[in-house]
Amino acid sequence: MSNQVERFQDPGLPEHVHRNADVDPKAAKRAEQQVAILFLLSAVGTVLTIVSYIIVPKDKFFYLPIMGSTNVQQLLLGLGLTASTLFIGLGAIQWAKKLMPDQEVIAERHEFRSEEVDRAELVETFKERGAAAGLGRRSLIKRTLGLALGLVGLSPLLLLRDTGPQPKKYFDTTDWSAGIRLLLDPAGTPIKASDLEVGAVAQVLPELPAGTERTLENTGKDAVLLIRLRPEDFNLDAERLSWTHEGIIAFSKICTHMGCAVALYEQQTHHLLCPCHQSTFDVTRAAKVIFGPAARPLPQLAITVDSNGYLIAKQPFTVPVGPSFWERNSSNG
Repeated sequence: MSNQVERFQDPGLPEHVHRNADVDPKAAKRAEQQVAILFLLSAVGTVLTIVSYIIVPKDKFFYLPIMGSTNVQQLLLGLGLTASTLFIGLGAIQWAKKLMPDQEVIAERHEFRSEEVDRAELVETFKERGAAAGLGRRSLIKRTLGLALGLVGLSPLLLLRDTGPQPKKYFDTTDWSAGIRLLLDPAGTPIKASDLEVGAVAQVLPELPAGTERTLENTGKDAVLLIRLRPEDFNLDAERLSWTHEGIIAFSKICTHMGCAVALYEQQTHHLLCPCHQSTFDVTRAAKVIFGPAARPLPQLAITVDSNGYLIAKQPFTVPVGPSFWERNSSNG
């Protein structure tokens, strides 16, 4: 028996199969129209985004079976942005699969840096392949792609409007004042200290006068988190400790970095975490910042109880809620 192992033969490449669009002009025309439709759908998505941002009211909600109460503007903005980017990608894939040149090329391995002559040839090749891709002769695709790309660039420019102007005095006042009851959100019912166990967290809003409509803007800056600890767990000065009630402490829910909702509570460490940029606040030390980019603690709301035992605000916030910015220093909020 021979110990010599027979070498495998190079099987080569399988026979190339041409696409329908390569051999049938009608199939090529249909593929071109499909790509154009996808690019047009992208343009429609961008228009939906812009129209939703400008026309749809920010405080309009409707109910969806799975999502519950949903902000109409935010839903349409999400759908529009998704469609504008998704259909550009799908159109590009369809174009590449069905219409761009379908040639098999073997590239030999070479040194990392090619000769200058080869590099110049590569540039020329890119130019030639770009022409071969059909932009010059497929005017329908060229026009619809230009429309889709041109419009999709408007969305981020439009949304940049939400980065300014500075809030100035907007966060200086809220609906909290002395004697205002704390209402569970979204139930809208008053809450007693006995309703919260040690380790429990609840989001509350201020009770508004009869006939007053709660707006989306006020809901955002009025939101407060209640957290119940054991009284001995606190490390507070006498004034801040007097703002608590039977181990219950209240903080603004708006992160002092960029205004995200602080909603993650670690019961073992007594830390509040902002999910946007990981700013971390120590509840036992009046929400002092212990990690992350936030520049100041979460504002604490002084609380007590009324004659019926319901939790109420003892006074308004003593510092503005919301994010810090260059016109607002950390000492005054």
